[in-house]
Amino acid sequence: MTQGQAKTGGEVKTGGAAIVEALIANGVETVFGLPGAQMYPFFDALQQNADRIRTFGARHEQTCGYMAFGYARSTGRPGVFSVVPGPGVLNATAALCTALGCNAPVLCITGQVPSAFLGKGRGHLHELPDQLATLRTLTKWSARIERVEDAPEIVNEAFRQMLSGRPGPVALEMAWDVMASRAPVISLPGAIIPAAPAPSTEEVAAAARLLVDAKRPMIMTGAGAQHASSAIRALAEALDAPVAALRGGRGVMPEDVELGISSYTAWRLWPETDALLGIGSRLEMPYMRWEGMMKLIDRPAAPPHLIRIDVDPEEMTRLVPHAPIIADAEAGAEALLAEVLRLRGSATPSMSKGIRQRIADVKREVRTAIEKVQPQLGYLDVIREVLPGDGIITTELSQVGFTSYFGYPVLAPRTYITEGYQGTLGFGFPTALGVKAAHPETPVVCITGDGGFLFAGAELATAKQEGIGLVTLLFNNGAYGNVLRDQQVGFGNRVIGSVLQNPDFSLFAKAFGVETHRVTSPETLRPMLTKALATREPVVIEIMVEQGSEVSPWEFIHPKRT
Repeated sequence: MTQGQAKTGGEVKTGGAAIVEALIANGVETVFGLPGAQMYPFFDALQQNADRIRTFGARHEQTCGYMAFGYARSTGRPGVFSVVPGPGVLNATAALCTALGCNAPVLCITGQVPSAFLGKGRGHLHELPDQLATLRTLTKWSARIERVEDAPEIVNEAFRQMLSGRPGPVALEMAWDVMASRAPVISLPGAIIPAAPAPSTEEVAAAARLLVDAKRPMIMTGAGAQHASSAIRALAEALDAPVAALRGGRGVMPEDVELGISSYTAWRLWPETDALLGIGSRLEMPYMRWEGMMKLIDRPAAPPHLIRIDVDPEEMTRLVPHAPIIADAEAGAEALLAEVLRLRGSATPSMSKGIRQRIADVKREVRTAIEKVQPQLGYLDVIREVLPGDGIITTELSQVGFTSYFGYPVLAPRTYITEGYQGTLGFGFPTALGVKAAHPETPVVCITGDGGFLFAGAELATAKQEGIGLVTLLFNNGAYGNVLRDQQVGFGNRVIGSVLQNPDFSLFAKAFGVETHRVTSPETLRPMLTKALATREPVVIEIMVEQGSEVSPWEFIHPKRT
């Protein structure tokens, strides 16, 4: 019997070490975290396994959560973070709710008060009335590991829950005393993730018939389609169907090819559309934005006929399609393509050339129409020019971020990281740190505003200390620009809380040892961005924008028919 081996079998480990070993068994190579008293054994185990897991520290728990979110969104793999219980968990809940809204596989690992104090309300360090109940409102699944011996099985269950069906965040907690106690642990291989159900032959046949009969079909993709780019592109080519997305589904179809279109181009083509295929998408854009804000549509009328591919059966009850396909996006698109080709035989659409010409014409018209959204569009043009096709941008709730919804062509899957429907101001910079940590060799650009940046601006310390070579474009207009415009236009210019007195961002960044530059035009940004992307160090480029000079992008995000 080797040292540390118990008579009952299994190696004697602390609760923290048992969790770390289970993470390794599930292929985890990166953890984002902020250590504290309840989590000491866990972080000690991470340190002892530094050759197998890289741990990135941060200066705030919210950043730990958002770094894990950025890792997950840009890789499709689980992003793991660890924080102390109570206030640490609460600080990270913005990231958890963003992950829930974006269906991102994120695992939160936290502690608890000692077992004897659970539910007692005695005011132990970091005690919440019911932390597990709180976590369950913000995650797909959450559980407590009550015994060291149970860690491998429960961690595996967390991975099954996180990655099965519709992905989403999960959380695990372990009481303080259990985390530090020792017990024999029998290691397990990583979780086996159940395969998604195969597409129903009958569902596929009904959907294919609608698409074959349609004259002007359109495809819209969501975050659930990011792994299915090849299959969706082949289906689009077979149908001569343009492919669009609002946020999470962008890049599934490159927007520099014939059938890749922006959200606003899709709106211009919408009146001609007689069949809509939504893949891995809530279809917020057509049925919440285009059909009117605050208008609930759960059973759209035809035309267009609505076909949906989604792995989550419940999604078909939230927006009821005329033809549902409950399946993984890739498997569903492949099955649908095969049936479309079978129904069509060797025939090709007679209107193919005309449809593609119409799409090309509208794309040119749209570019002319949005040209007025300056200076944002000019800056986005430079970013797109300098950043390679596989380069990644992370947006922010800012005037440039909003304009990027329709004004920045996305060319590859998982290269456009957004906040989803949560609209979480301040998510961008810490999320971008996680993206860059996951892709150290890929150019990553963070687009942020002065307001959102300062939610986590002190994480420049993290970027410098951890060697995260992120390029941050900080647009400084001295305001929460959207709020300021709304107050000026809609509330009689009664301005409150929206004009900002900012620090000198050059001095701020330099205080952390981070290289900084200041520019005032797209032309001066070009050489600075090119130079910054060539370095492996964090760089901040402050872009000065005159307050109130930015043209509103909202007519192209919430367009109205005249």
